[in-house]
Amino acid sequence: MTTIIIGAGASGLACAIRLKQNMPSQKVVILERLSQAGKKILATGNGRCNLTNEKADNCKEVISFFNDLGLITRTDDEGRVYPYSNTAVTVLETLLDGCDKSGVEIVTDCAVKAVTPQLEVKTSKGSYKADSVVIAAGGKAQSSLGSDGSGLEILKSLGHTITPLSPSLVQLTSPSKYPRKLKGHRAKCKMALLLNDEIVSEEYGEVLFTDYGLSGIVTMNLSRLAGINFAKKEPEKCHAVLDLVPEISENDLLNHIEKHGSLKGILGSRLNDIIEAQAKSDKEKTAHYAKNWKLIINGTKGFDFAQITCGGADTNEFDGYRSKIVPNLYACGEVLDRQFDCGGFNLDFAWHSGIAVADQISDNI
Repeated sequence: MTTIIIGAGASGLACAIRLKQNMPSQKVVILERLSQAGKKILATGNGRCNLTNEKADNCKEVISFFNDLGLITRTDDEGRVYPYSNTAVTVLETLLDGCDKSGVEIVTDCAVKAVTPQLEVKTSKGSYKADSVVIAAGGKAQSSLGSDGSGLEILKSLGHTITPLSPSLVQLTSPSKYPRKLKGHRAKCKMALLLNDEIVSEEYGEVLFTDYGLSGIVTMNLSRLAGINFAKKEPEKCHAVLDLVPEISENDLLNHIEKHGSLKGILGSRLNDIIEAQAKSDKEKTAHYAKNWKLIINGTKGFDFAQITCGGADTNEFDGYRSKIVPNLYACGEVLDRQFDCGGFNLDFAWHSGIAVADQISDNI
Protein backbone atom coordinates (compact mmCIF):
# COMPACT_ATOMS: atom_id res chain seq x y z
CA MET A 1 0.00 0.00 0.00
CA THR A 2 1.37 3.41 -1.00
CA THR A 3 0.37 6.87 0.20
CA ILE A 4 1.59 9.92 -1.70
CA ILE A 5 1.62 13.19 0.25
CA ILE A 6 1.89 16.37 -1.80
CA GLY A 7 3.73 19.00 0.23
CA ALA A 8 6.46 18.64 2.87
CA GLY A 9 5.15 21.34 5.18
CA ALA A 10 3.76 21.10 8.70
CA SER A 11 0.65 19.04 7.92
CA GLY A 12 2.39 16.84 5.34
CA LEU A 13 5.31 15.90 7.59
CA ALA A 14 3.02 15.22 10.56
CA CYS A 15 0.80 13.07 8.37
CA ALA A 16 3.72 11.02 7.05
CA ILE A 17 5.17 10.32 10.50
CA ARG A 18 1.80 9.32 12.00
CA LEU A 19 1.11 7.05 9.03
CA LYS A 20 4.35 5.16 9.60
CA GLN A 21 3.62 5.02 13.34
CA ASN A 22 0.24 3.47 12.58
CA MET A 23 1.38 1.20 9.75
CA PRO A 24 5.17 0.67 9.61
CA SER A 25 4.88 -1.43 6.42
CA GLN A 26 2.98 1.28 4.52
CA LYS A 27 5.01 3.02 1.80
CA VAL A 28 4.84 6.78 2.36
CA VAL A 29 6.28 9.24 -0.15
CA ILE A 30 6.24 13.03 0.22
CA LEU A 31 6.59 15.12 -2.94
CA GLU A 32 7.96 18.64 -2.35
CA ARG A 33 8.35 21.20 -5.13
CA LEU A 34 11.11 23.13 -3.31
CA SER A 35 14.67 21.94 -2.79
CA GLN A 36 14.12 21.78 0.97
CA ALA A 37 11.37 20.22 3.09
CA GLY A 38 9.65 22.30 5.75
CA LYS A 39 10.96 25.67 4.63
CA LYS A 40 7.88 27.53 5.86
CA ILE A 41 8.19 25.95 9.32
CA LEU A 42 11.52 27.76 9.74
CA ALA A 43 9.80 31.12 9.27
CA THR A 44 7.02 30.59 11.82
CA GLY A 45 6.99 32.38 15.15
CA ASN A 46 9.75 34.75 14.01
CA GLY A 47 12.06 31.78 13.61
CA ARG A 48 11.05 30.22 16.94
CA CYS A 49 8.08 28.14 15.65
CA ASN A 50 4.99 28.78 17.75
CA LEU A 51 3.86 25.12 17.66
CA THR A 52 0.46 25.55 19.29
CA ASN A 53 -1.33 27.47 22.03
CA GLU A 54 -2.72 26.38 25.38
CA LYS A 55 -6.12 27.65 24.19
CA ALA A 56 -5.96 25.77 20.87
CA ASP A 57 -8.33 22.86 20.32
CA ASN A 58 -5.60 20.29 19.79
CA CYS A 59 -2.84 21.58 22.07
CA LYS A 60 -2.43 18.41 24.15
CA GLU A 61 -2.43 16.18 21.06
CA VAL A 62 0.20 18.33 19.34
CA ILE A 63 2.50 18.48 22.37
CA SER A 64 2.17 14.72 22.86
CA PHE A 65 2.99 14.10 19.20
CA PHE A 66 6.21 16.11 19.45
CA ASN A 67 7.12 14.74 22.88
CA ASP A 68 6.95 11.23 21.40
CA LEU A 69 9.46 12.37 18.77
CA GLY A 70 11.79 13.68 21.48
CA LEU A 71 10.94 17.38 21.26
CA ILE A 72 10.38 19.18 24.57
CA THR A 73 8.34 22.40 24.66
CA ARG A 74 7.95 25.48 26.83
CA THR A 75 4.97 27.83 27.18
CA ASP A 76 5.10 31.62 27.52
CA ASP A 77 2.85 33.86 29.62
CA GLU A 78 0.33 34.22 26.78
CA GLY A 79 -0.08 30.48 26.29
CA ARG A 80 2.06 30.19 23.17
CA VAL A 81 3.97 26.92 22.98
CA TYR A 82 7.52 26.86 21.57
CA PRO A 83 10.26 24.26 21.33
CA TYR A 84 12.42 24.37 24.46
CA SER A 85 15.38 25.41 22.27
CA ASN A 86 13.37 28.46 21.10
CA THR A 87 14.35 27.79 17.50
CA ALA A 88 12.28 26.51 14.59
CA VAL A 89 15.28 24.57 13.28
CA THR A 90 14.86 22.11 16.17
CA VAL A 91 11.25 21.46 15.16
CA LEU A 92 12.12 20.80 11.54
CA GLU A 93 15.10 18.60 12.46
CA THR A 94 12.86 16.58 14.79
CA LEU A 95 10.30 16.04 12.02
CA LEU A 96 12.91 15.13 9.41
CA ASP A 97 14.58 12.72 11.87
CA GLY A 98 11.16 11.19 12.47
CA CYS A 99 10.66 10.72 8.74
CA ASP A 100 14.13 9.26 8.29
CA LYS A 101 13.87 6.80 11.19
CA SER A 102 10.45 5.54 10.10
CA GLY A 103 11.33 5.19 6.42
CA VAL A 104 9.37 8.06 4.91
CA GLU A 105 10.71 8.95 1.46
CA ILE A 106 10.93 12.69 0.69
CA VAL A 107 11.40 13.70 -2.95
CA THR A 108 12.41 17.37 -3.32
CA ASP A 109 12.49 19.57 -6.43
CA CYS A 110 9.41 17.65 -7.52
CA ALA A 111 6.57 19.74 -8.95
CA VAL A 112 3.23 17.96 -9.15
CA LYS A 113 1.56 18.62 -12.49
CA ALA A 114 -1.70 16.74 -12.01
CA VAL A 115 -3.52 14.06 -10.02
CA THR A 116 -6.02 11.83 -11.82
CA PRO A 117 -9.21 10.48 -10.23
CA GLN A 118 -7.46 7.08 -10.33
CA LEU A 119 -4.75 8.59 -8.06
CA GLU A 120 -1.95 8.70 -10.57
CA VAL A 121 0.30 11.60 -9.56
CA LYS A 122 2.07 13.20 -12.52
CA THR A 123 5.18 15.19 -11.62
CA SER A 124 8.28 16.82 -13.07
CA LYS A 125 10.11 13.64 -12.01
CA GLY A 126 7.73 11.12 -13.51
CA SER A 127 4.46 9.52 -12.42
CA TYR A 128 3.53 7.80 -9.15
CA LYS A 129 0.64 5.42 -8.58
CA ALA A 130 -0.89 5.57 -5.13
CA ASP A 131 -3.55 3.83 -3.08
CA SER A 132 -4.23 7.11 -1.30
CA VAL A 133 -3.19 10.70 -1.98
CA VAL A 134 -2.98 13.55 0.55
CA ILE A 135 -3.01 17.16 -0.64
CA ALA A 136 -0.95 19.07 1.94
CA ALA A 137 0.46 21.75 -0.35
CA GLY A 138 -0.78 24.81 1.56
CA GLY A 139 -2.64 27.83 0.21
CA LYS A 140 -1.16 30.86 -1.58
CA ALA A 141 0.60 32.64 1.29
CA GLN A 142 4.37 33.14 0.90
CA SER A 143 4.88 31.17 -2.31
CA SER A 144 8.66 31.42 -1.90
CA LEU A 145 8.30 29.16 1.16
CA GLY A 146 6.27 26.54 -0.70
CA SER A 147 2.61 27.56 -0.90
CA ASP A 148 1.96 28.63 -4.49
CA GLY A 149 -1.70 27.60 -4.80
CA SER A 150 -0.92 24.46 -6.82
CA GLY A 151 -2.65 22.20 -4.28
CA LEU A 152 -5.82 24.24 -4.65
CA GLU A 153 -5.65 23.86 -8.44
CA ILE A 154 -5.26 20.10 -8.09
CA LEU A 155 -8.32 19.85 -5.86
CA LYS A 156 -10.29 22.09 -8.23
CA SER A 157 -9.34 19.90 -11.21
CA LEU A 158 -10.69 16.90 -9.30
CA GLY A 159 -14.09 18.53 -8.80
CA HIS A 160 -13.65 20.26 -5.45
CA THR A 161 -14.97 23.74 -4.79
CA ILE A 162 -12.40 26.38 -3.86
CA THR A 163 -13.88 29.27 -1.88
CA PRO A 164 -12.74 32.85 -2.68
CA LEU A 165 -9.10 33.42 -1.73
CA SER A 166 -7.50 36.42 -0.02
CA PRO A 167 -4.43 37.06 2.13
CA SER A 168 -4.91 36.78 5.90
CA LEU A 169 -2.78 37.48 8.95
CA VAL A 170 -1.18 40.16 6.85
CA GLN A 171 -0.12 43.78 7.26
CA LEU A 172 -2.47 46.58 6.18
CA THR A 173 -1.44 49.46 3.93
CA SER A 174 -2.43 53.10 4.37
CA PRO A 175 -1.82 56.21 2.24
CA SER A 176 -1.65 58.29 5.43
CA LYS A 177 1.67 60.01 6.21
CA TYR A 178 1.28 59.42 9.95
CA PRO A 179 2.24 55.72 10.15
CA ARG A 180 5.40 56.56 8.17
CA LYS A 181 6.30 59.27 10.67
CA LEU A 182 5.82 56.74 13.47
CA LYS A 183 7.76 53.93 11.76
CA GLY A 184 8.90 51.38 14.35
CA HIS A 185 6.68 52.74 17.14
CA ARG A 186 4.48 50.23 18.96
CA ALA A 187 1.23 51.07 20.76
CA LYS A 188 -0.90 48.88 23.03
CA CYS A 189 -4.39 49.93 22.03
CA LYS A 190 -7.82 48.93 20.78
CA MET A 191 -8.24 48.80 17.03
CA ALA A 192 -11.50 48.63 15.11
CA LEU A 193 -11.86 47.79 11.42
CA LEU A 194 -14.57 49.74 9.61
CA LEU A 195 -16.13 48.97 6.24
CA ASN A 196 -18.31 51.76 4.89
CA ASP A 197 -18.09 53.33 8.37
CA GLU A 198 -19.53 50.25 10.08
CA ILE A 199 -17.42 48.39 12.66
CA VAL A 200 -16.97 44.81 11.44
CA SER A 201 -14.42 43.70 14.05
CA GLU A 202 -12.25 45.07 16.84
CA GLU A 203 -9.50 43.81 19.09
CA TYR A 204 -7.12 44.94 21.82
CA GLY A 205 -3.38 44.45 21.65
CA GLU A 206 -0.20 45.73 20.02
CA VAL A 207 -0.15 47.79 16.82
CA LEU A 208 3.12 48.47 15.00
CA PHE A 209 3.40 51.56 12.79
CA THR A 210 5.38 51.10 9.56
CA ASP A 211 6.37 53.00 6.44
CA TYR A 212 3.52 51.32 4.53
CA GLY A 213 0.79 51.33 7.20
CA LEU A 214 0.04 49.05 10.13
CA SER A 215 1.38 45.74 11.44
CA GLY A 216 1.39 43.93 14.79
CA ILE A 217 -0.75 41.11 16.19
CA VAL A 218 -3.98 43.16 16.34
CA THR A 219 -3.59 44.28 12.74
CA MET A 220 -2.87 40.73 11.59
CA ASN A 221 -5.92 39.31 13.36
CA LEU A 222 -8.20 41.99 11.87
CA SER A 223 -6.70 41.65 8.40
CA ARG A 224 -8.88 38.70 7.36
CA LEU A 225 -11.94 40.88 6.81
CA ALA A 226 -9.86 43.58 5.15
CA GLY A 227 -8.36 40.99 2.79
CA ILE A 228 -11.79 39.65 1.88
CA ASN A 229 -12.96 43.21 1.22
CA PHE A 230 -10.06 44.14 -1.05
CA ALA A 231 -10.44 40.90 -3.01
CA LYS A 232 -13.86 42.11 -4.19
CA LYS A 233 -14.28 43.74 -7.57
CA GLU A 234 -15.70 46.81 -5.81
CA PRO A 235 -14.21 46.99 -2.29
CA GLU A 236 -15.99 48.94 0.41
CA LYS A 237 -14.38 52.00 1.98
CA CYS A 238 -12.04 50.76 4.73
CA HIS A 239 -10.66 52.46 7.84
CA ALA A 240 -8.81 51.50 10.99
CA VAL A 241 -9.86 53.39 14.12
CA LEU A 242 -7.41 53.31 17.02
CA ASP A 243 -8.30 53.96 20.64
CA LEU A 244 -4.80 54.70 21.86
CA VAL A 245 -5.83 54.85 25.53
CA PRO A 246 -8.76 52.44 26.02
CA GLU A 247 -8.39 52.53 29.83
CA ILE A 248 -8.94 56.31 30.07
CA SER A 249 -12.09 58.21 29.05
CA GLU A 250 -12.04 61.09 26.60
CA ASN A 251 -13.12 63.51 29.33
CA ASP A 252 -10.27 62.39 31.60
CA LEU A 253 -7.83 62.87 28.72
CA LEU A 254 -9.11 66.40 28.23
CA ASN A 255 -8.65 67.09 31.94
CA HIS A 256 -5.11 65.73 31.69
CA ILE A 257 -4.34 68.12 28.82
CA GLU A 258 -5.83 71.04 30.78
CA LYS A 259 -3.61 70.21 33.75
CA HIS A 260 -0.37 69.13 32.04
CA GLY A 261 -0.55 70.82 28.64
CA SER A 262 -0.35 67.65 26.55
CA LEU A 263 -0.70 63.86 26.48
CA LYS A 264 3.06 63.28 26.36
CA GLY A 265 2.97 61.63 29.77
CA ILE A 266 0.45 59.09 28.43
CA LEU A 267 1.22 58.65 24.74
CA GLY A 268 4.89 59.56 24.65
CA SER A 269 6.27 62.49 22.65
CA ARG A 270 6.21 60.96 19.13
CA LEU A 271 2.58 59.89 19.20
CA ASN A 272 1.40 62.92 21.15
CA ASP A 273 3.04 65.36 18.74
CA ILE A 274 1.38 63.75 15.72
CA ILE A 275 -2.08 63.61 17.33
CA GLU A 276 -1.68 67.19 18.52
CA ALA A 277 -0.57 68.38 15.08
CA GLN A 278 -3.51 66.64 13.40
CA ALA A 279 -5.84 68.31 15.92
CA LYS A 280 -4.12 71.66 15.24
CA SER A 281 -3.46 71.94 18.97
CA ASP A 282 -7.18 71.99 19.75
CA LYS A 283 -7.42 70.36 23.19
CA GLU A 284 -10.83 68.75 22.70
CA LYS A 285 -9.88 67.40 19.29
CA THR A 286 -6.59 66.06 20.67
CA ALA A 287 -8.46 64.14 23.37
CA HIS A 288 -10.99 62.90 20.80
CA TYR A 289 -8.36 61.78 18.27
CA ALA A 290 -6.48 59.90 21.00
CA LYS A 291 -9.64 57.83 21.46
CA ASN A 292 -10.77 57.78 17.82
CA TRP A 293 -7.74 58.03 15.52
CA LYS A 294 -9.05 57.19 12.06
CA LEU A 295 -6.66 55.99 9.36
CA ILE A 296 -7.55 55.13 5.75
CA ILE A 297 -6.75 51.52 4.80
CA ASN A 298 -6.30 50.99 1.07
CA GLY A 299 -5.12 47.39 0.90
CA THR A 300 -3.01 44.61 2.37
CA LYS A 301 0.61 43.62 1.76
CA GLY A 302 -0.72 40.67 -0.25
CA PHE A 303 -0.08 36.93 -0.38
CA ASP A 304 3.71 37.30 -0.39
CA PHE A 305 3.61 38.77 3.12
CA ALA A 306 0.57 36.91 4.49
CA GLN A 307 1.03 34.18 7.09
CA ILE A 308 -2.00 32.23 5.84
CA THR A 309 -4.62 32.12 3.10
CA CYS A 310 -8.25 32.97 3.74
CA GLY A 311 -10.42 30.57 1.75
CA GLY A 312 -9.53 27.20 0.30
CA ALA A 313 -11.09 23.81 -0.35
CA ASP A 314 -14.69 23.72 0.86
CA THR A 315 -14.73 21.54 3.99
CA ASN A 316 -18.35 20.51 3.30
CA GLU A 317 -16.98 18.31 0.51
CA PHE A 318 -14.93 16.24 2.96
CA ASP A 319 -15.87 13.56 5.45
CA GLY A 320 -13.45 14.59 8.12
CA TYR A 321 -10.46 15.07 5.82
CA ARG A 322 -11.46 12.45 3.23
CA SER A 323 -12.85 13.64 -0.09
CA LYS A 324 -16.51 12.89 -0.77
CA ILE A 325 -15.79 13.32 -4.49
CA VAL A 326 -12.67 11.25 -5.20
CA PRO A 327 -12.18 7.93 -3.33
CA ASN A 328 -9.04 7.79 -1.15
CA LEU A 329 -8.19 11.45 -1.72
CA TYR A 330 -7.48 13.50 1.41
CA ALA A 331 -6.55 17.09 2.26
CA CYS A 332 -5.08 18.74 5.32
CA GLY A 333 -3.58 22.01 6.53
CA GLU A 334 -3.88 25.40 4.88
CA VAL A 335 -5.26 24.04 1.61
CA LEU A 336 -8.58 23.70 3.47
CA ASP A 337 -10.87 26.65 4.16
CA ARG A 338 -10.00 26.88 7.87
CA GLN A 339 -8.35 29.96 9.40
CA PHE A 340 -7.45 30.98 12.93
CA ASP A 341 -5.88 33.89 14.83
CA CYS A 342 -2.19 34.53 15.47
CA GLY A 343 -0.56 32.74 18.37
CA GLY A 344 -0.01 29.16 17.24
CA PHE A 345 -3.61 28.33 16.33
CA ASN A 346 -2.99 27.82 12.61
CA LEU A 347 0.02 25.56 13.16
CA ASP A 348 -2.03 23.68 15.75
CA PHE A 349 -4.58 22.94 13.03
CA ALA A 350 -1.87 21.99 10.52
CA TRP A 351 -0.29 19.37 12.83
CA HIS A 352 -3.68 18.07 13.98
CA SER A 353 -5.19 17.79 10.50
CA GLY A 354 -2.12 15.93 9.22
CA ILE A 355 -2.32 13.48 12.14
CA ALA A 356 -6.08 13.09 11.65
CA VAL A 357 -5.66 12.29 7.95
CA ALA A 358 -3.13 9.57 8.80
CA ASP A 359 -5.56 8.08 11.31
CA GLN A 360 -8.38 8.18 8.73
CA ILE A 361 -6.24 6.43 6.13
CA SER A 362 -5.26 3.78 8.67
CA ASP A 363 -8.90 3.22 9.67
CA ASN A 364 -9.99 2.84 6.05
CA ILE A 365 -7.47 0.14 5.10
